[in-house]
Amino acid sequence: LVADAVALAALAPLAPALAAWLEAALRFLALVMAGWLLVPGDTRATVVTAAVLSLSPAAFLALRAALALPGAAPVLLATSSPAWPLLAHGVAALALLTWRALQHEAPAHGDHDGSPKARATLRRLLDLMRPEWPRLCGAFAFLALAVVSETMVPYCTGRVIDLLSDGFSAEGFKSAIILMGLASVGRALFTGCRGGFFIWVRARLNARVCDRLFCHLLRQEVAFFQQVKAGDLASRLATDVPLMNDVVPYNSNVFLRSLLEALALLAFMGRLSWRLTLLALFEVPLTMAIRKIYEARHQALLKAILEATARAGTVVHEAVAAIETVQGYGAEDDEVERYAQALDETRRLKERRDLERHLFELCRRALQVTVQALMLYCAHQHIAEGVLTAGSLISFILYQGKLSIAVQGLVFAYGNALSHVGAARKVFEYLDREPAVAMDGTLAPATLRGHVAFQNVTFAYPTRPEEPVLQDVSFELRPGEVTALAGLNGSGKSTCVALLERFYEPQAGAVLLDGVPLRDYEHQYLHRQVALVAQEPVLFSGSIRDNIAYGLEGCSEAQVEAAARAAGAWGFIRALERGLDTDVGEKGGQLSAGQKQQVAIARALLRRPTVLILDEATSALDGDGELALQRAVLDGGARTVLLIAHRRRALESADRVVVLQGGTVAETGTPAELLARGGHYARLVQG
Repeated sequence: LVADAVALAALAPLAPALAAWLEAALRFLALVMAGWLLVPGDTRATVVTAAVLSLSPAAFLALRAALALPGAAPVLLATSSPAWPLLAHGVAALALLTWRALQHEAPAHGDHDGSPKARATLRRLLDLMRPEWPRLCGAFAFLALAVVSETMVPYCTGRVIDLLSDGFSAEGFKSAIILMGLASVGRALFTGCRGGFFIWVRARLNARVCDRLFCHLLRQEVAFFQQVKAGDLASRLATDVPLMNDVVPYNSNVFLRSLLEALALLAFMGRLSWRLTLLALFEVPLTMAIRKIYEARHQALLKAILEATARAGTVVHEAVAAIETVQGYGAEDDEVERYAQALDETRRLKERRDLERHLFELCRRALQVTVQALMLYCAHQHIAEGVLTAGSLISFILYQGKLSIAVQGLVFAYGNALSHVGAARKVFEYLDREPAVAMDGTLAPATLRGHVAFQNVTFAYPTRPEEPVLQDVSFELRPGEVTALAGLNGSGKSTCVALLERFYEPQAGAVLLDGVPLRDYEHQYLHRQVALVAQEPVLFSGSIRDNIAYGLEGCSEAQVEAAARAAGAWGFIRALERGLDTDVGEKGGQLSAGQKQQVAIARALLRRPTVLILDEATSALDGDGELALQRAVLDGGARTVLLIAHRRRALESADRVVVLQGGTVAETGTPAELLARGGHYARLVQG
């Protein structure tokens, strides 16, 4: 009101156009100051509201003057009827309330769609596309031909209407119909070819990125997989990679098609009527502003939906993987409830996304209808003045509809690309991650003695760095000997195995193989020379032969059979109907626990390792089977064997025993010596 009073007194003598913009500036300053005094903590909303209220009337008057629209309107809001300020303030208040309602429930995470991180991610996506540029060029060529055909159809339609209304010409009518038919056929053909090329590119890119990501994940250290859930990794491969690969092929398709269409349509529209073209363009900045607000929120919601979907997938993965435990504890209802909660969160986020999309569509269509009504009103004046023909108006209306779609496509392509940047960024985070246990060793000697030495090793797991599991541990494994690790649960036996397999790096000290740190050996070579058989071996879906020869190429039938015989597995394999071709089922579910251990031992023996680690590897076998298997496995000549067992009979078969207590070496010696001492070992085997 104060601004209106000052405007009445100071701006009335000035020219109407100048007075309108000066009034807008004055009202803007007054409203910003008032908003800053009343709501000091929300400067951005205050400035946006003041700009809408102040600049809209001046912009309307400038547009009206440029288009020579008929009808009266106030030059100054201060001199207008009360309905004008009431309408302006009412619309601005409604817009502000809607914005606040949406902003109140906006997700808190997610980068702004125009952030430098988003643009950097887009550049990396373009780099991934380099091998596909020849195919993309073919797609772009068909895209250009499709756009040319698309823009010819409305032109031919207008020509046909003019020929029918202003003196019929059979020759001209025939030519227009033939041209329109050719344009329609060309549009369908070229659009199909364009789509085929882009689908081809997307499929190739998806395969390449999935392969690259999976390969990179398999090279991460074991601690990484203990911290990241398997369901999250599966979601990255199944959901995020396809979304990421849609960013460039799909959005470049939409963007370039929309850009070429917009330029061609503007050229045709300007040729028909530059004033109507100017009015049609009035829709563009408003559409872009609405789209920008929507896309900023849509990106955050999409990221939240992806994370919620990954959590739901993790629940399913964990429940199915541990189905025996779930059913054993009668926890089916608990797992169903967990999954229902995860689905409910996903559903709520998707409903929020759909609501905002519908609100956006409502605003966009209302704007489109308003502009079309203004355009038809002006076109009526032009036809009355003889400036425009009915056929040209039909062509213009068709062009204007296509222009609106093209502009929306431009804004959508950019916004959609940025909205999927969240998925791409998650994938790049994994691709950029360097494993904590490097695999850059190069040493691969022709022969190894197999002498292993733990020298003053101290280690704590990454998830519990303040709780050392091993402290200043030193012992050695000699070639041709069986060394047993003994101790209570939690004493550090399995941790020593993990360090020898180089699943982790010790924080202090070193693990040496033939006097060389393990990190200096080439990764594949090291794991051919050091083989592990765990208490609960993992078998993969496939045949027994595939599991025994896992990781090795070119193994003969005789070699596989010899390894199975040495592991004591040949007896039960031969009794099966399909022998080595028998499918073991998921995780070896078709075999007993003892049979799985025998297959795992055969898999290790096939590699002829220099160092063999048996971590409770015979716990599922009966006494006779265990002794027979130990005699076969431990009769390895110069092979170094590390045995972890709790059974007294297994420990007594070792040449030396290292007893761990609380993460330190308590005593070392032969089984007989340690039993005679009456120390930790004696209490362990006699307890």
